Amino acid sequence: MMTEAVRHSPATPAVVAARGWRARLLLPPGVDAGALPLLVGRALRGFCDGYIAVLLPAYLLGLGFAQLAVGLISSATLIGSALATILVGVLDNRFAPRRLLMLAAALMAATGVGFAGLSALWPLLLVAFVGTLNPSAGDVSVFLPLEQARLAESAAPDARTALFARYSLIGAFSAAIGAFAAALPSWFTAHLGLSPLVAMRIMFFFYALIGLALWALYARLPDLNTQAGPAATPLGPSRGIVIRLALLFSVDAFAGGLMVNALLSLWLMQRFGLSPGAAGQFFFWAGLLTTASQLVAVPLARKIGLLNTMVFTHIPSSLCLIAAAFAPSLASTLTLLLVRSALSQMDVPTRTAYVMAVVTPPERTAAASLTSVPRSLAAAISPTLAGAMLAAGWIGAPLIACGVLKIAYDLAILRGFRRVKLLN
Repeated sequence: MMTEAVRHSPATPAVVAARGWRARLLLPPGVDAGALPLLVGRALRGFCDGYIAVLLPAYLLGLGFAQLAVGLISSATLIGSALATILVGVLDNRFAPRRLLMLAAALMAATGVGFAGLSALWPLLLVAFVGTLNPSAGDVSVFLPLEQARLAESAAPDARTALFARYSLIGAFSAAIGAFAAALPSWFTAHLGLSPLVAMRIMFFFYALIGLALWALYARLPDLNTQAGPAATPLGPSRGIVIRLALLFSVDAFAGGLMVNALLSLWLMQRFGLSPGAAGQFFFWAGLLTTASQLVAVPLARKIGLLNTMVFTHIPSSLCLIAAAFAPSLASTLTLLLVRSALSQMDVPTRTAYVMAVVTPPERTAAASLTSVPRSLAAAISPTLAGAMLAAGWIGAPLIACGVLKIAYDLAILRGFRRVKLLN
């Protein structure tokens, strides 16, 4: 972990390295250069998540499965991510975080190979459960608590929100580029003569290659438990507030699971007949708007506070989602969804910074794990429900339910935490 000497001494190797132009481009002031590999890894994972979320429903439909299978696969991935996150919380004190990140990267490679090579539903469900596939707009994988804890220790308190905003921005931008890459299978089909199914399998093999690249990247990270600093501990004085936050975050995650990107892509394909390439273009522009919003989140949080930024940007985005369910045309629907994209993810860096600011430093890994687990478990149930709604012909129901539940969450967290003081 980074000590005060590392943070403030101009002579440390990490700070000297941070003066390089590449590090300055990615790292805000007050952040140790050891955070750089984590940001690069987030970009690689975000790129894969971007195109996987768009192609997954088309791929499953191409294999002959119904809409419900998209929901089942999405639920299996989120349940597996939640259980893996619990395991990370248990093993964090026993194994070096670097080794856990390497293990997660190897699992990502195996996930890509499994989805590329299997065609039956039950084997795919098993791979989705134990693997790292992410059908959502945000990061819900086992990588998240490990990276968040390391990032928190790499930044001074006043730089932490900016670092998490940079982390979220990089993830959002790379996911937008990845969504645009969802058109590659169509190009493979048109120019190389491949069948659509084979073309999409290639994208899953590429997912596996990125997993191997991440393994090599994380292998170069130092082991934090060999450095000076407070050791990670289970939750202690912050347990009550973290549990309350985790319960509220689970409501937000359950609502978000009703409209993960894979299901929103399926909804657009079913209601308006969008092709995967056209859906990818929409998610590309939506991702760019999300990226821009991450830049706004930091100065806005400094002005009105972390909690207010989380709430007062979230409610309008939920109203746009509800309105999209009733929009009469494709143009109006996409406009509302793009406005939603410009607002809905501004709470991501502020929420992470808020959690890290209300717990003591040794509790950060446990807090990141505990707030991530209920989110993943709650979000794991809702994709199957949404898939069943779509299969039953209730086209607008998932959007309406998602928006209403998210507004209820925002009002509850504002009421419950508006007087809570930040510790760091």
